[in-house]
Amino acid sequence: MIMQLNCGRQLPAVMLFVVLFWIGATASLRPQAISTAPQNSNKKTSVPSYEIVSIKPAIPGDHGGDWRSLPNGFDLKNGPLAPLIYQAYGITLDSQISGLPEWAKTDRYYVSARANEQTADAWKVLSKRELSKQQQLMLQALFVDRCQLRMRREIKQLPVYDLVLAKKGLKMKEAAADEVESNVWKTSAMYSAAGQRGGYTITATTHAGTTLELAESIASHVGRVIVDKTGLGDKRFDFELKWSSDDQAAPDEANAGPPIFKALEEQLGLKLEPAVEPIDTFVVEHLERPSAN
Repeated sequence: MIMQLNCGRQLPAVMLFVVLFWIGATASLRPQAISTAPQNSNKKTSVPSYEIVSIKPAIPGDHGGDWRSLPNGFDLKNGPLAPLIYQAYGITLDSQISGLPEWAKTDRYYVSARANEQTADAWKVLSKRELSKQQQLMLQALFVDRCQLRMRREIKQLPVYDLVLAKKGLKMKEAAADEVESNVWKTSAMYSAAGQRGGYTITATTHAGTTLELAESIASHVGRVIVDKTGLGDKRFDFELKWSSDDQAAPDEANAGPPIFKALEEQLGLKLEPAVEPIDTFVVEHLERPSAN
C-alpha cells in the first residue's frame, strides 16, 4: 500500500503508527472486538525471527524520519520505538496500552531488521494477512530479545464504533477479481477567503480494499476502535473517501470535505454507530532501552 503522510490531531505515536500501517508490508492486523490475541511475548513460538537486527540511538539534532519496507525486513530512521510496539501487538489507539515508558515515545532510534533468505522466500507465497501476522509475531520476538519486553493482555469493555451499512445502501463498486490492491492518501490544507484554516482535507483512494481494512485505517481519525459489522467479509471494493478534519467547515469552502461520519454515509453508503464492545488492551509490565548491537 502507498500513503502520503496525513497530519492531524492524533498523538505523535499514533500518527507514525498510521504511516507504518499504510506503507509497511507488515500492517493489516488491528484490534477487533473479541479478536484473536497476539502471541504472548513471554512464550516461545515456531515463528522465525529476524536474523539481523540493529538498533542505534538517533544522532542528536537529526531531523526528519523515514520508514522503508523491504522484501526481507524494514528500516526505521530517526523514529521512536512506540509505533513499532503498537504494530507488534495490533494496537490502534493510545487508550489500548498502559505502562509504556515515556522514553519509548520520545527517544529516537535507527532500527534495521532483516530475515534470512529462506524466510524472505517463504513470505512471497503468504497472503497479506498471513504475512502481517507472521511479521507481527517477529516484531514481538524482537522486542522480547532486545528490550526484555513483557506485555500482558486484558480485554476491556470500551466505547467503539460499529461500521454498518447505511439505510440508503452501499455505494462502493466491487473490484475486479484480478485487481491489484492499493491505497493512496492525499492531505491538503483548507483555505477560505481569509486564508488558510487550521484544518485539512484527506482524500483516500482505494482499489481492491475491504471494509475491515477501511475500518482499521480510519480508527485514529475518530478516536475509537471501529468494528466491521457490515457483513461484507472479504469482498473487495474500489472507492474514494474525502473528508475534513474540521467539523465546522462550510460545505462550499474550497478544498473542504464533509466530516468523516457524513463522508462515509454519503460517499460509501456506510455508517458509524456508537457501541460498547470487548476490546484487546495491553499492559506493559517491563521494557528496557534496547541492548547494544
